[in-house]
Amino acid sequence: MKLPQPPLLVITDRRLARRPLLPLIEEILAAGARWVMVREKDLPEDKLASLVQAVMGPARRAGAFVVVNTHASVAAACGADGVHLPQGFSVAEARRIVGPGRWVGISAHNLEEALRGAEEGADYITLSPIFPSISKPGYGPPLGLDTLREVAQAVPIPVVALGGITPENARACREAGAAGIAVLGSVMAADDPVKVIQAYLESWREP
Repeated sequence: MKLPQPPLLVITDRRLARRPLLPLIEEILAAGARWVMVREKDLPEDKLASLVQAVMGPARRAGAFVVVNTHASVAAACGADGVHLPQGFSVAEARRIVGPGRWVGISAHNLEEALRGAEEGADYITLSPIFPSISKPGYGPPLGLDTLREVAQAVPIPVVALGGITPENARACREAGAAGIAVLGSVMAADDPVKVIQAYLESWREP
């Protein structure tokens, strides 16, 4: 697959957000973000579906893409662009639910998981945590740029760097082979999310 452009994946967490989620999403879309993952793991499927449907409106108007974390059935029912799976979920089963025209992404935390995801037919992977994470401070030891480079060279699908990605290190991730970057806490908890998005995009695009 070709990642959305710019390849900046903004992952939602309404509990971290300093303002209501939908206005926040509209702000980041206006700032140039074009890829959103709705990741609200505590919501039951009916409420998650309602949220995804609400996100789809401004996303479509902006020409942006929406993926749903974990729930393939919600992604399919809401017309989202794909589903993103944690480890332990079946890529084949998710593909059966969402169909061939939607993306199936998968989380990976080492080379073995990344290779397995590619072999199972995932369209892209997120690799994390690259750096110490703001939103998950106890998540695990950071993998670092060397592991990011190793995985990006080894797997035949796009690798999106996740975990502690800042405007200051986004360019280093690209130079290490990342096809994109994913962010959560730095945007959700920002006082000025527009400024943060613009800083990420500027860093990624720098020659």
